[in-house]
Amino acid sequence: MSVGRLAVLTSGGDAPGMNAAIWAVMKVAAARGIDVVGVERGFDGLVDGAFVDLTRRLADGSVAPISGLEGVAGTGGTFLGSSRSARFRDREGRAEAARRLADAGIGGLVVIGGNGSLTGAHLLATEGDVPVVGIPATIDNDVGGSTDAIGVDTALNTIIDACDRLSDTARSHHRAFIVEVMGRRSGYLAMASAVAAVADAVLLPEQPAPEDQVVEELERVLRWSFSPERNKPRVLVIKAEGVPTPVHRLAERLAGRVADLENVSVRTVVLGHLVRGGHPSFHDRLVAGRLARAAVDALVAGRSDVMAAWEPNVGEPSVDPKVGLVDLATMIEETERLLDGTSEVTVRRIRLMKEARAVLAL
Repeated sequence: MSVGRLAVLTSGGDAPGMNAAIWAVMKVAAARGIDVVGVERGFDGLVDGAFVDLTRRLADGSVAPISGLEGVAGTGGTFLGSSRSARFRDREGRAEAARRLADAGIGGLVVIGGNGSLTGAHLLATEGDVPVVGIPATIDNDVGGSTDAIGVDTALNTIIDACDRLSDTARSHHRAFIVEVMGRRSGYLAMASAVAAVADAVLLPEQPAPEDQVVEELERVLRWSFSPERNKPRVLVIKAEGVPTPVHRLAERLAGRVADLENVSVRTVVLGHLVRGGHPSFHDRLVAGRLARAAVDALVAGRSDVMAAWEPNVGEPSVDPKVGLVDLATMIEETERLLDGTSEVTVRRIRLMKEARAVLAL
């Protein structure tokens, strides 16, 4: 299939490595003689037709990225901008977006974003005439069908660095820190960082418990850790934001229950959007490049309504042994199963964390 002209956009929450993915789409497409335009402000910009050229035609007829973007792949955020578009949720808005693509002579669209953005890509692909392929990019790692998403590795490195720094000061003052990390309904960031940062406990939305029970369990962890027998210098608790009890309330209740422990205090830190920023890691740049190649190749091959996935547990293989193609409808189904606990991936994660709880507290 001759794509001729391709568009790329980033949507939803930003993730480190999105710029690397945009750059890779530009480079791979240019190598195949395909012009690329960027869509500013995500789906909102698509409805407005906010297109900007990302490639140019050279004197010999070949295609190359526009000047001034060298080095952008190593920066965080997304230089095209992003948004969550209320207009695009309506069918009329999606119809306008499809018209904008057709009027601009665009033969294919790459959507880079999380499960909400890829759901939008699915709707556009099924309702419009322009082929659409998705690339998973979200620090939450909650896109069904893809083992990894762009931004996850960098976010974990940021969390671990923050926890290491907090542990330094906690050891100096005999403190317990409750650190909240992002992830929405997914506890992946909390789970993975708890192991890597040598936390003493982790609170996950996939393992719900009444607030009183959570406080009691954390009290046991603190009493054991700070006991003369164990004599730990610090306690670190990682809490996923999907756990409904606010960290400050947990800290207040916990501090009241361990007030008898000499020289022990409980502090909280909400890392929040700090985790989204920063230069993408090697792994995120690698994943971005390889997923981008698969996405462009899929469009050239005439595919639509699919996602390029990293080490997928469903779908079909590509020429890259680490990358496959997953139908976006399947992605939506797998995502819901991932978040409601019925996915084999979630079941395995919960089982591993149950086994790890006793180890974390040692």
